Amino acid sequence: MPAKRSRKDACQLPPLGMDETSLCSDTRHYLAHTLGADEENASKNNLYTALSMSLRDRLVERWKNTQKKVIEEKGKRTFYLSLEFLLGRTMGNALLNLGLEEAAEKAVAQEHRHLSDIIEAEPDAGLGNGGLGRLAACFLDSCASLGLPVTGYGIRYSYGMFRQEIRGGEQVEEPDHWLKNGYPWELKRPERVRHVHFFGRSDVYADAHGKLKHRWVDTHDVLAVPYDIPIPGYRNEVVNTLRLWRAASTDIFDLGEFNAGAYPEAVAAKNNAEHISMVLYPNDSSENGKELRLRQQYFLASASLQDVVADWVAIHGEDFRHFAKQHCFQLNDTHPSCAVPELMRLLMDEHGLDWDSAWNITSQTMAYTNHTLLPEALERWPVRLFQQLLPRLLEIIFEINGRFLQEVARKAPGDTALLRRLSIIEEGNEQMVRMAHLAVVGSFSINGVAALHTELLCEELFADFYRLWPRKFNNKTNGVTPRRWLQWANPALRELLTEHIGPEWKNDLDHLKKLAPFAEDPAFRKRWDGVRQINKARLAHLVQEHTGVQFIPGAMVDTQVKRIHEYKRQLLNALHVIHLYDRIKRGESAEVTPRNVLFAGKAAPGYFMAKRIIKLINNIANVVNHDADTAGRLRVCFLPDYRVSLMEKICAATDLSEQISTAGKEASGTGNMKFMMNGALTIGTLDGANIEIREAVGPEHFFLFGLNAHEVSRLRHDYRPDIYLQADHDLQRVMELLYSGFFNAFEPCVFDPIIQTLNNPHDPWMVLADFTSYKLKQQEAAALWRDQAEWQRLSILNTAASGVFSSDRTIQEYNRDIWHLEPLVMAP
Repeated sequence: MPAKRSRKDACQLPPLGMDETSLCSDTRHYLAHTLGADEENASKNNLYTALSMSLRDRLVERWKNTQKKVIEEKGKRTFYLSLEFLLGRTMGNALLNLGLEEAAEKAVAQEHRHLSDIIEAEPDAGLGNGGLGRLAACFLDSCASLGLPVTGYGIRYSYGMFRQEIRGGEQVEEPDHWLKNGYPWELKRPERVRHVHFFGRSDVYADAHGKLKHRWVDTHDVLAVPYDIPIPGYRNEVVNTLRLWRAASTDIFDLGEFNAGAYPEAVAAKNNAEHISMVLYPNDSSENGKELRLRQQYFLASASLQDVVADWVAIHGEDFRHFAKQHCFQLNDTHPSCAVPELMRLLMDEHGLDWDSAWNITSQTMAYTNHTLLPEALERWPVRLFQQLLPRLLEIIFEINGRFLQEVARKAPGDTALLRRLSIIEEGNEQMVRMAHLAVVGSFSINGVAALHTELLCEELFADFYRLWPRKFNNKTNGVTPRRWLQWANPALRELLTEHIGPEWKNDLDHLKKLAPFAEDPAFRKRWDGVRQINKARLAHLVQEHTGVQFIPGAMVDTQVKRIHEYKRQLLNALHVIHLYDRIKRGESAEVTPRNVLFAGKAAPGYFMAKRIIKLINNIANVVNHDADTAGRLRVCFLPDYRVSLMEKICAATDLSEQISTAGKEASGTGNMKFMMNGALTIGTLDGANIEIREAVGPEHFFLFGLNAHEVSRLRHDYRPDIYLQADHDLQRVMELLYSGFFNAFEPCVFDPIIQTLNNPHDPWMVLADFTSYKLKQQEAAALWRDQAEWQRLSILNTAASGVFSSDRTIQEYNRDIWHLEPLVMAP
């Protein structure tokens, strides 16, 4: 007789097939039985959803196996808390990491469709704004690819920051309802809902043993509903988790109010709760906006920490002795700093630990990454707002601060100025909670994200803290995932690299160094240029489709795409475009190297000057592109609604990467790394990761200009724009065109704020100070472009030197120095 199978074995599902036949069958199943669509008439969105669900099934298989392995090994875990995760499109990343590109292409072909068209149906996930969120997404990809047990925690925003349109040259914000057609990659986890407290008051009571305890009472609670997104590693069977929280009301509506006819009041609580996860980064220029931002930050911290602590208690009960050895919480910038007092609250108020025990755990598990030197981005909240919204947390913050200042006073008795500088509570007309200080005091590790940035953190921003705790500070230069930013974004280059240096680079980007000798091979340079022409044609088509601007074939693609901010100095680039236009109009057309100048990026809705800069760029483009004299020499384009899926096409086609921020202002930059990885040459200042890019590729292969950070600092108190204006005739002509209203003939005074800023001796970005140096380096770049053999040689060398900027290297350093996790090894 055959052996009797167990009930468990009888229910065991066979593994899903990884071939086109299985994928096609499952996709058709979802089309017919889940979406109710006919194969013959299925829409592009139907096919995208059905294929996504088929791929998700395969991810879930590996996901469950990964979770089982994590539980079995009982190792340490890291939890990455971030208000942003700029994932972009998920399908391409899933196909690449699962090794299913070819199978999916064939499966979709059976439906008489192209895979590229199906992928285009997916909206970019509206979960981030810029570099901070994209970095978090790259880090999750690297953690999974390296087999590290890291879980991401964020917020499931219903709407992204906004969808940008350009009307009359102006930025217009439209809602980015990226979830309107659903998101097939996520799984709702209603069994893991958490309650997050707001408002109420702190109460002191005596427990059964007569000890005084605190509790937070009379609160207005909000539900945190988790949605999980699987994050696959690169062909290693590991799938980690990104858990996103959606805010919901504890009651759908007040039935009594509804029956009484007070319909708006009946749903007010529901709406108020849901606002927390409604929009990414609400405008905080109003009091309501500030409150909502703080509610978002605490909502993320509280729900995530409750989740982790609940898992611990389910296994270990109330024994927290080994909690710190098993957990690390990485705070991605200052936004999640509420995690420090919240973990204290949970350990003391909910689980009965005393202060010292709770503090030992908290201060040994929190690690803080700083991403900015700009004071306005360091998160300061009024004490009165904290008192109203988070009264129990404020008590804990005051206690943390009091104990910390006592420690400082013992080391520096009588130094009241030092105490004021270090205090978590800033005194003044209104007391403020300094969230960056809270993160520094509560963390065992503080890291910057580029060598210069970390140096400035230690010497300037956190100098007093550095002198107090030098061993806490370390540098972790950022990186980007080569899976998305080279393999997926540039398939033609991927094939060329694999053909010539082998496939090992896909798992270890250091192997790109093998590419360097090919830079001397004319035949290889020709093939390299052929790949670049394919990518440039793709970008030109996209630009024309979205803006109507026709790029000049064969011209240099000169690109600056990033968040619009004065410190990133899109304005300096715009002045140079005016200079090129002026040269053409002066009859120097033959001396101007053909160039397509591409701008893209969003300005924060309340950032007036950034919006003026967008307007100026578009007005310049309108004049330049409609002037017959510029034909074949200069084209300018502002590409609207910049996002991850656009950058995938832009970075693969760019020749000259503009990284021109005022030195000492950019923490790192990651766009510069994506461009370099794809063969672009960089023009930039000694700022952020530019310094390390220049060191990697060689100073002679980098167009360096401008003041360095220390020169900017020294000049700050004696900056005179008029000196630079008088010294450069070309700059005078550029400014004359602005003064005369040449680019705003029918919009008088519209650019006066920009002109006033440029001429202001208090301009912190010192645009005019760097113009002449920038202009000369642009001339060097233009001259080099005319020697295409040499340009392609340097392009190859840039890619060959880019391995160090893989986020895999960055994560390996985080793990080596901060997390100390054991990698998972999954059975194939």
